[in-house]
Amino acid sequence: MNKVYDNAGQAVADITDGNVLMLGGFGLCGIPENCIAALVKKNKKNLTCISNNAGVDDFGIGLMLKQKQVKKMISSYVGENAEFERQLLSGELEVELVPQGTLATRCLAAGYGMPAVFTPAGVGTEVAEGKETRNFNGKDYLMEYAFEADFAIVKAWKGDTHGNLVFKDTARNFNPLMAMAGKITIAEVEILVQAGEIDPNQVHTPGIYVHRIFQGKDYEKRIEQRTVQNVKANS
Repeated sequence: MNKVYDNAGQAVADITDGNVLMLGGFGLCGIPENCIAALVKKNKKNLTCISNNAGVDDFGIGLMLKQKQVKKMISSYVGENAEFERQLLSGELEVELVPQGTLATRCLAAGYGMPAVFTPAGVGTEVAEGKETRNFNGKDYLMEYAFEADFAIVKAWKGDTHGNLVFKDTARNFNPLMAMAGKITIAEVEILVQAGEIDPNQVHTPGIYVHRIFQGKDYEKRIEQRTVQNVKANS
């Protein structure tokens, strides 16, 4: 099975209106920039996006929000996106805020084939509204369903033609979990090598989970807030 695609446009070509997408990354680190750009160009609508972060106004998922491609956003952190805030307050966008650990665990459950998990996060808060609660050993837990995503779109530092992936630093927070969880997983990588060129001990996501892979280009790798400090040299 040939998993290698020429570019992002080819890899996302069959994503259609109404699909549920997982989009990897933590904040703006390790987001699938090329695939997001291709989705913006395709301008598919009524998408449900599952992601740790909703991007910023002019980057990441924020570009899709700007074009009103997203019907529902499931995420943990949305604080840097004014357009997201506007759509939320106006009722244009459906939003499900999920505790970060719960978001990760629901991805993991989908990858493991588990229908649901129990977590204490959110008990007694708005997060618990309409959800089943069970008591185990004297402590209440919420039942949270595993995500069901049509596509998981992730970004890795290096990958091979069999789909084995290596992530760097903060990009490991959600990308490996989401790579396991999609019905179809698309991986964009900075470096694409032949099968066998990656040390098996370095592989974070085995190729069995990855259906499509391509070498991306022109990565901006933005951060949300850059903090710098002027350090005077010792005299």
